[in-house]
Amino acid sequence: VRLVESGGGLVQAGDSLRLSCAASQGTFSTSAMGWFRQAPEKEREFVAAITWSGEGTMYADSVKCRFTVSRDNAKNTVYLQMSNLKQEDTAVYYCAVRLAPGRYSYPGDHEYDHWGHGIQVTVSA
Repeated sequence: VRLVESGGGLVQAGDSLRLSCAASQGTFSTSAMGWFRQAPEKEREFVAAITWSGEGTMYADSVKCRFTVSRDNAKNTVYLQMSNLKQEDTAVYYCAVRLAPGRYSYPGDHEYDHWGHGIQVTVSA
């Protein structure tokens, strides 16, 4: 399974950015997906997750009401729409896929089987 993130970059505080994660896996449409991030000298943390159907989502408190996760199963792609970005959102963002069957969204990184290489998001003042 190959996951490729795109859409990162350098933005100013208050700006918006949309990350995409394209999956090569044929069973993407039945897999829960997650977004995580890791800032310099910090541990990787949960950002958002979405069920296989897209009907259920979950967010970290720090991004709730600013970030939106969605997916397009026809395109094997999951998105992370980020609005009102803050400097503390600066991190490398990773998408991940959970291959085991399940109808929930999952915040624990141990739940996921494959990860993308990550993409840098930098928010300046």
